[in-house]
Amino acid sequence: MADVVLETRQLTKEFKGFTAVNNVNLQVQRGHIHALIGPNGAGKTTCFNLLTKFLVPTSGQILFNGRDITMARPAQIARQGIIRSFQISAVFPHLTVLENVRIGLQRPLGNSFYFWQSEKKLGALNDRAMALLAQVDLEQFADTVTVDLPYGRKRALEIATTLGMEPELMLLDEPTQGMGHEDVHRVTELIKKVSQGRTILMVEHNMSVIAGISDRISVLQRGAMLAEGTYAEVSKNPQVMEAYMGTTTGALEGAH
Repeated sequence: MADVVLETRQLTKEFKGFTAVNNVNLQVQRGHIHALIGPNGAGKTTCFNLLTKFLVPTSGQILFNGRDITMARPAQIARQGIIRSFQISAVFPHLTVLENVRIGLQRPLGNSFYFWQSEKKLGALNDRAMALLAQVDLEQFADTVTVDLPYGRKRALEIATTLGMEPELMLLDEPTQGMGHEDVHRVTELIKKVSQGRTILMVEHNMSVIAGISDRISVLQRGAMLAEGTYAEVSKNPQVMEAYMGTTTGALEGAH
């Protein structure tokens, strides 16, 4: 039996008669990069919002490490180790890169953020913060005010602050959205690097990114699970091709 970190059972969310997520059964295995894909309006973001407790399911269950977290609050699941990047870890634009990562590092201490603490006390976190910046190739930007960072580097910083919260499961929401080719490549390599010893569930539109780093892919359409498997399996599935292309010919390679 595979080691399943996150599981949903018949997960369903309805909005005034509209079913956004429909009986979704998802299993994310420990150590995998698992991609959640689907055409616009497929229910991916709603699914993410259910998993991070921004929304409450209409019915169904969510299990994390075998524990039922269906009714847990966002702060509770964050403490258990489910951290959603690019949302919870949105950076503070007028702090430096180093200061942003330090704020992320205060989260696992179980205390409120030390905005009032002296620089000396916060300095104790600097070594760990610099180590995280090294992981995402941002050491040379440590003293840069975040608002001045290029877009792709801001995304790298968000990954660093998320890592500072010591996630067991990282949820990445459209990590390469709006990026040029060079930034897409850098962030893709970064995700691959930080996935060592971690589990990642990501929503992503860019098929070349998904093809390059995903261990497993789940495809949603109209809120329901359409297909699941490796990229090779999913990209050859006629139903998936039709959902993306409106046709049963041609593969997914060009569907960015």
